[in-house]
Amino acid sequence: MLKAMKQPKGFYKGVFALMLPMILQNVITQTVSFADTFMVGLLGEQNLAAVTTAVTPFFVIMLLMMGIQSGAGILISQYWGKGNLNAINRVLGVGFYFSSAFSFIGAMLMFFFPEFFLSIITNDAEVVALAVNYAKIAGFAHMCNSISGVYIAAHRSMENARLGVVVLTLSSLINVLGNWLLIFGKLGFPAMGITGAAVATLISRIVELVIVLIYAAKNKRFKIIPKSLFKPGLVILKDFLKYSLPVILNEALWGFGAMIYPIILGHMENSMVILAAYTISGNIERLFGVAVFAGGGAASVIIGREIGAGRKDTVYSAGKALVMLSFFMGLASAALLFVATLIIMEPYIFPLFKLSEAAAEACTIMLTIMSFVMIIRTVGFTMSIGVLRGGGDVRAVMYIDIGSLYLVALPAAAISAFVFGAGIAVVYGCIALEDIIKTILSLFRFRSKKWINDVTREAVA
Repeated sequence: MLKAMKQPKGFYKGVFALMLPMILQNVITQTVSFADTFMVGLLGEQNLAAVTTAVTPFFVIMLLMMGIQSGAGILISQYWGKGNLNAINRVLGVGFYFSSAFSFIGAMLMFFFPEFFLSIITNDAEVVALAVNYAKIAGFAHMCNSISGVYIAAHRSMENARLGVVVLTLSSLINVLGNWLLIFGKLGFPAMGITGAAVATLISRIVELVIVLIYAAKNKRFKIIPKSLFKPGLVILKDFLKYSLPVILNEALWGFGAMIYPIILGHMENSMVILAAYTISGNIERLFGVAVFAGGGAASVIIGREIGAGRKDTVYSAGKALVMLSFFMGLASAALLFVATLIIMEPYIFPLFKLSEAAAEACTIMLTIMSFVMIIRTVGFTMSIGVLRGGGDVRAVMYIDIGSLYLVALPAAAISAFVFGAGIAVVYGCIALEDIIKTILSLFRFRSKKWINDVTREAVA
């Protein structure tokens, strides 16, 4: 595998040109998420648990959006390799239609029936009551993001990852400022608590959408073709469904399954403490794991571009180099998370959230377990979401993802929690089994070379 890291001149320059903006974008996103969690955490564990409860249903919507973006990205990156901008406009148009529809349905369901869905997640009536207004407002924020997110992801698939950094930096700054003003009632604004956090998020998403629309109108590198965008045609629709539907189904089923994790935790003894710890540890884990998503995103674009450009003979070698690179990034991320958990988090960070001793202990346990799983997760994500999907092998990735979750991790977590009454260390360890099984299965598929597929057409009109 180390020999595979010897790639043509300029290969790693191209990889890091994609990865670094993605890492920066993820750092910004996760830092803002951490800041949000911190400010809400100042209101107390109950408010923190309420936000966790409110955002859990939208986790499914978010994953559907990611599925649409990833599915469209498979086609876009390969058409980018061919230089076919008309086809990219058509794929983008289909992506817009699907993402808008899903986000609208999700927003309406949470606006009119929030208590029903939130009560499924936790049996704490006070937490549900606090979460209702947040959930109602958050749906409209996701509607705005359904448009801007697809457009930003399309540019990322065309090797323009810097757009996401600029747009999300601006919207994130607005979000943080809005949180400070509206959660605590600063500078004459009303103190709205967690409802203020939802309003701030909505405002930032509206600004994000406006920036994207202006950029799309003026951008010369990729010009919008209205006829192709709004009337994509049946040919691209069929290709989109063929390659994107498994991805969307993958993300939807994985999202529903992953949503069961906080439901399991929310029905354990001392659930409010565990949910608060789960929220904080999740934010910290994602902040230290930014290389996971950047490695997978860059791999998908590079593999798709190489296949679309007709360089199938070098794709497997490039895939091996990307996997090895992800191993070293995962090793570094794991070491940083482990050291930070032991030295920084418990004495300095957790007290800022006013966590109880029990919540701080649960948070430490979760982060310690994840620090050992981080290397495996990074390699698995690059292989499955990056290389295999980039090569158009979407069905295999779906089977691996869903099988690891539903057949291994969820049953193990549920049985350990409700049958054996295990503590958070055992239950969270069972949750981590998902990444281990997923990586092993992805490795077998990667070595088969069956994932290398050209998904483009010569004529798409």
